[in-house]
Parts: sequence; structure tokens; C-alpha cells
Amino acid sequence: MFFKFGIMGKTVRELRKNQGLTAKELAERVRVDTIEILKVDEMRLKEVPEPLKERIYPILSGEYMDKIPW
Repeated sequence: MFFKFGIMGKTVRELRKNQGLTAKELAERVRVDTIEILKVDEMRLKEVPEPLKERIYPILSGEYMDKIPW
């Protein structure tokens, strides 16, 4: 994505709220426990451990909406 650097500087909570998701909803979409999302909620996206970042980045950036067959 072209604007990846602007997203990486924001906190997970801020990006999650911009998408209108609660921690539980994000955890369900990523298929992890809610506590894992709450642990990284105050971190900036670039500070999140790599395996989890790969899973939550498309959801927090809105890329998953591109694959929905409208």
C-alpha cells in the first residue's frame, strides 16, 4: 500500500476505532484471543510483533474490504 508509513505511526487503538471495531471484534476477525489485542492496543503498529502485525494490518488499514464481492 502506498500510504503504509502514515498508518505505521498510529496506535492500534486509534486505527481500530477508525474502522469502528471493538477489541473483541478485531480479535474475532484475526482469530486470536481478545487479550492479545488488548496487550498491543497502546502500541504503535510498527512496534507490534511481526506475526500479529501481518494479521491485523489488512483489517486496520481497510484492505480486507477490497476482497468482499459486492
